[in-house]
Amino acid sequence: MNRIASMFILALLMVFPVKGEVLDSLQILMQQGDSCMQQYNTFEALKHYQRAFDIASKQGIVRFSMDDDFSHSRPYVPEDVVPRAIRLKLADCHYKRANYHLCAELLKNMSEDSLTHDAFRHITYSYKHQGDNGAFMYWASQLLKRYPMDGEIVAGLTLAYARDNQPQKGIVCAGEYTLKDSTNILVNRALADAWFMNRDFSAASELYEKLLAQGDSTFNTLYSAGMCYTRLDSLERAYKYLQLAFLISGMQHPGCAYRLGVVCVDTKRYEEGLGYLNLSLELMQPDTTAMKAITLSQGEGYYLTERYPEAIGAWKRHLTYNPSSIATYYNIANALAYLIEDDKQAYEYYRKFLEMARQEEKPTLQLTDMIRQAEHMVAYYEKKKK
Repeated sequence: MNRIASMFILALLMVFPVKGEVLDSLQILMQQGDSCMQQYNTFEALKHYQRAFDIASKQGIVRFSMDDDFSHSRPYVPEDVVPRAIRLKLADCHYKRANYHLCAELLKNMSEDSLTHDAFRHITYSYKHQGDNGAFMYWASQLLKRYPMDGEIVAGLTLAYARDNQPQKGIVCAGEYTLKDSTNILVNRALADAWFMNRDFSAASELYEKLLAQGDSTFNTLYSAGMCYTRLDSLERAYKYLQLAFLISGMQHPGCAYRLGVVCVDTKRYEEGLGYLNLSLELMQPDTTAMKAITLSQGEGYYLTERYPEAIGAWKRHLTYNPSSIATYYNIANALAYLIEDDKQAYEYYRKFLEMARQEEKPTLQLTDMIRQAEHMVAYYEKKKK
């Protein structure tokens, strides 16, 4: 019996020093990791933090302070056997190295009361960077319950709601913030965009004007303001802001060039508009959807400036992207017949128009009239040939 008791006591004496050695080892590893982080050496820091994490997991260390000081211990029950400070530092290192998946995995099962503000932001943005809009909205909402004046998160959540087709929630989210702070540019931008997505262009335009008054003359603000005014039929203002936005883009934004070209044509700035449309054509190729719209507007612009050969050329290019456009065949045929007087081509385009138009099961009154006119012209050309 005495021998058994002696062996038990000896075993205890062997365990306690090991426990102390583990704690010392963890403290050294964390200090080494911190030193590397101070030098922005996340590569080496990751090794030290990961080693500490692995040791703590293996040894089942559960008695650490809730703060980062490892010099003393008091009872603490974490989410698992790894101390809070090790988990947070390892997650921070992964975040700085753009390993957003591992960062989120380390933080998502922690008690939310244990997360620091930085940790909340890390997990929130980790999901955003991974394209998980739903998880981003959840964690952003949880963060704002604790830190409601984090304007960057408010703006991000507002836009996330808009991406999720819930712009009304975004308006409420940003609106509550602006009751306390109405000058935050990030929040005002997001709120303006939410109003735009909600199709309240008057409210959106007021906010874009406010942003511009605050000095926020960025491309996105100018472009969005211009787009707002196109929806409000305030085309002179739209022209002003779209032109400024296009200049800021270095005249390289194809969508802005196209919108500006359309506004110019609508405000009878035909030559200028055609210049922008031609430029957008060069910038957008080979975007089929965009090319359909651009070539159609080009044709209209050339036609209204009495540049009929160019108009016919633009409409023909439009047919290469949109071969089912019945009206375009009719427009080309009319231009060839009455303005260019090219009977042979006009005859072929009228026939192609009739071939497609007659397949329409329920033609509109306008299409019925176009068919009648085309049939008359085809009969005229056929009679002329005899």
